[in-house]
Amino acid sequence: MADMHGFGELDIEDRGGPHDYEYGDERSVAPTQGLTPSQTVGPFFAYGLTPGSYGYPFKDVHSATIAPTVSDDSVILIEGQVFDGEGMPVHDALVEILQADSSGNYASKMRNEEFTGYARCGTGPGGPASKGGDTHFRFRTVKPESGLEGAAPFIAVIVTMRGLLNHCITRLYFPDDNHSTDPVMRQVPEERRATLIAEEVAANHYRFDIHMQGADETVFFDI
Repeated sequence: MADMHGFGELDIEDRGGPHDYEYGDERSVAPTQGLTPSQTVGPFFAYGLTPGSYGYPFKDVHSATIAPTVSDDSVILIEGQVFDGEGMPVHDALVEILQADSSGNYASKMRNEEFTGYARCGTGPGGPASKGGDTHFRFRTVKPESGLEGAAPFIAVIVTMRGLLNHCITRLYFPDDNHSTDPVMRQVPEERRATLIAEEVAANHYRFDIHMQGADETVFFDI
């Protein structure tokens, strides 16, 4: 068994300090029939899946960099925020991206050091900005190429956050590409297509905000 020295050795201050309440004796309460409570995701994934974004002293299993060995002139940066239905930025979302490389090919091996095709970032308020602090997610990657005729290049975006029963899946398209023949984009109502298109804020630097609800709600796909 792996060495887990110190695991579970938390004092009362580590657990949030003393509390001034007591739990009642629920064994004397008669059972009642009703609906089983729903189970939502999180917020524990912040601790376990993206610790670096929240300042925890653990190593991230996956980073926010897809192509660590690509030259700087080929790198693009993607940043954004996740907003709730009231337009407030979400600080405990998990954002993942999955994409093809600049030749339209997906990674064929797990943990491919040349191109992983996958990255993960948390939107935690703590930690350095380079790792997604201040409620932003930030990815360092390359612009993908489409492998299908008529399809526009895109990046699949997966969002997991507190309050969701399942993850949400959307797409990020690039502003200068032709979307008119893309088979997926053509199924999206024209007035909502803009929610899938990133904004180029500088050379090789894109902004892509995700709105979970509200007037600017991002289009999500049922897959």
